[in-house]
Amino acid sequence: MTEETKTIDQSKLIDHMKYLPGMEVIDSDMLDQVVAIRNSFNNDDFTDKDVRLALSKEHLDPRDFMALLSTAAAPFLEEMAQKAHLVTRRHFGNNITILTPIYFANYCDNYCIYCGFNSHNKIKRARLTDEELHRECKNIADTGIEEVIMLTGESPKMSDIKYIGNAVKIASQYFRVINMEIYPVNSEDYKYLHECGADYVTVFQETYNSDKYATLHLAGHKRIFPYRFYSQERAILGGMRGVGFAALLGLDDYQKDALATGMHAWLMQRKYPHAEISLSCPRLCPIINNDKINPKDVDERKLTQIICAYRLFMPYACIVVSSRESARYRNAIMKIAATKVSASVCVGIGGHLENDGSEMGDEQFEITDGRSFDQMYSDIKGMGLQPVTSEYIYL
Repeated sequence: MTEETKTIDQSKLIDHMKYLPGMEVIDSDMLDQVVAIRNSFNNDDFTDKDVRLALSKEHLDPRDFMALLSTAAAPFLEEMAQKAHLVTRRHFGNNITILTPIYFANYCDNYCIYCGFNSHNKIKRARLTDEELHRECKNIADTGIEEVIMLTGESPKMSDIKYIGNAVKIASQYFRVINMEIYPVNSEDYKYLHECGADYVTVFQETYNSDKYATLHLAGHKRIFPYRFYSQERAILGGMRGVGFAALLGLDDYQKDALATGMHAWLMQRKYPHAEISLSCPRLCPIINNDKINPKDVDERKLTQIICAYRLFMPYACIVVSSRESARYRNAIMKIAATKVSASVCVGIGGHLENDGSEMGDEQFEITDGRSFDQMYSDIKGMGLQPVTSEYIYL
C-alpha cells in the first residue's frame, strides 16, 4: 500500500456492501453461497487420502475441489497435471485459441491501489476515436486474429455505454468473436452491448474476501462488492453467450480466492447450463507508480496446481492464461490444461495503431510474454497442438 492510501479516512468511505442508486439488484443468494464456501476452507483439514479420493473420481464435488487446492495436493502435482491433460484433450482436442486484447480507453473513476489505470495515478490518458478504432482493428485483423477482448478503464463518464457499444459495432466489422472486460453494468446495458455484437463478458472479482476488497477499492463504483459479483449473471440475463471469472491471485489468500472463483463459475454453470464458462488465472503484476507490488505467495507450481484443479473440477470450462506469464510457462501449461492464450498484446491505448508500437495512453500493467500472433501460432503448432483463431461460427 502506498503512503497516499494510508492517509484515507476509512470512516468517510462509502459502504462497499450497499448498492448505489441505479445499480440493478439480482434476486439471488449465490454471493452468500460462494462466500460461505470460501470462509469454510481450512487448508489443514485435507490429507493425502482426500487428494487421492478426488483424483480417483470422474466428477468432482466442491470438497474434492478444495482438496486439490490444498497444500496436501502439492506432492500430487504431476498426477494432477497428467489427469488434467487427459481431460483437456478429451473435451478440447489439441485446440488452442489465440486472441488479443484491444485497450481502447484508460480513463478510470476508481481508486484501486493495485491497478495502473486507477484515478490517482498520473498517467497518460487516451480514448480512441472511431477512425483510430478502425485502424486499430484493421491492423490486428490483418495479422489473422479473429477473436478480441475489448477493454476500457472504468469510467462511465469518459467511456459511456453508447461509446462502448459503438466500439463493439466497429470491431464486429473485423472479428468473429468479441469478448468484453469493461465496468459492470445492468442487464439492459449488457443486452444493448450484445445487440451491438458482443458475445462474452469477463469480470475479475479481484478478491472474494469482501473485507480485503474494501481496503483495496477506495473510490468509484468498483468499490461496491456485490454489484461486481453479480456482473456475470446480469450479462447472461442480458443475452450474452458466455461469461468469464477470475480472481487476481496474490491480492489475498490465493487458495481461498481460487476456490471462490471456481465455485462462482460452477454455481453459474449449474444455474445457467446453456452459458459458456471460462476461467482466467492472472497473477498480480507490477504497475505504474508502484513497483513494489508483485505476486504474493503464488509461484508457478502453485499456479499450475490451481489451473489443474480448475480443469478437473470444471472439465468443459475454457481456461485462459494471459501474457502476464512467461512464454516458457504458457507453452508448458498449454500442453496440460490451458485452452486460450493471447498474442500480439499491447496493454496501452492504441498500441496497434503505429508500426513502431508506440501508444497513445499508458499501460495497465507489465506483460511478460510479448510474442506476436505469427510467433505464437508457429510455437503452438511446433508443440503438436492446433492453433485456432475462432472457436465459434455463426450460422
